[in-house]
Amino acid sequence: MIRFLKQPMMRKVLIALAPIYLFSLWMYGLRVIAAAAVVFVCGIVTEWLFERRRQGKVSEAVLVTCALYALAWPPKAPLWILAVGIIFAVAMAKGVYGGFGRNIFNPAIAGRAFIYISFAVVLSRAYTSFGNFGIGAVDVLSSATPLARMRAHVPVPITDLLFGLRPGAMGESMTLLIVLAAAYLILTKTASWRIMLATLAGGTVTNLVILATGAQKALPMESLLAGSFLYMSVFMATDPVSAPKRQPSHYLYGILIGATAVIIRTFSAFPEGTSFAILFGNTFANLIDIAVDAVQKKAPAQKKASVPASRSVGADPAQAAPPTQPAPRPVGPDTKPAGPDAPLISPTPPVRDTELRPKGGAR
Repeated sequence: MIRFLKQPMMRKVLIALAPIYLFSLWMYGLRVIAAAAVVFVCGIVTEWLFERRRQGKVSEAVLVTCALYALAWPPKAPLWILAVGIIFAVAMAKGVYGGFGRNIFNPAIAGRAFIYISFAVVLSRAYTSFGNFGIGAVDVLSSATPLARMRAHVPVPITDLLFGLRPGAMGESMTLLIVLAAAYLILTKTASWRIMLATLAGGTVTNLVILATGAQKALPMESLLAGSFLYMSVFMATDPVSAPKRQPSHYLYGILIGATAVIIRTFSAFPEGTSFAILFGNTFANLIDIAVDAVQKKAPAQKKASVPASRSVGADPAQAAPPTQPAPRPVGPDTKPAGPDAPLISPTPPVRDTELRPKGGAR
């Protein structure tokens, strides 16, 4: 019997993905259901085999991994290839590290990158037309995708990008639904808005710089709405396990991913660069945290070191040195306290005349 570890945060991610799955059903029909079924079964069983040896429970995080992974493929991607990829993702990018919370790479991204490198030619032929629940869909070439058309300097209507009316992967095309999912994840404090914002900013600035240099392979700004850039920025880059833990680190991490993704998709032989960019960011996540901690510890030390110097140079002597307490004035038998603030010193007892005479002497 498979037992699941309850993780409410992961359930919120699944809720955010639900509208995207419904839209994908209208776009590609039963292919979405078939892909999801194969991926979920293989992913859950793989994690169960690892946790069984440790007498642990299957994390609900694997459900998120499977849900994200299943939507990241062309409609006609062979199911056996999807099975190989999710098994690799759960086993080699998560299980061998000790399970949930110990992996350094995003499992869904690791499986996606593995499959794209291993079966690039097969996947390039797996695109189809869209709409009407996939009924009557025909094969299309990968050259018909928006990014390929932009590389050929063919304009793509912005409305097609916003409403997802274009060929591509099953779950990455509907921009408006992805934006709504991002808003839900931010409002429920499920995903880091800092990572999302920094990733988008890093990609935008990098693309602007490439355009400004006049590079021949530069893509238009609307290319950020094409491909998987937005989908990965919202759901993959914000993975809490493989991302940095410090909030200031989220900005550096997101900028690194966004800039790397745009550079790879612009100048490399791969049509997309998001998977490699996130794996690159995962590699440096812990180092970014260490660097941020070092800077934050160094700043208070420098501030403390500057305090004595500021007191010694141009400081008011009355403020620089602490006020000295006045010496208590002597109090004799005839002396009265000066007031309520006078020191509480017991008066000296009077000296009697007999104590001044030597013992046994003459008077």
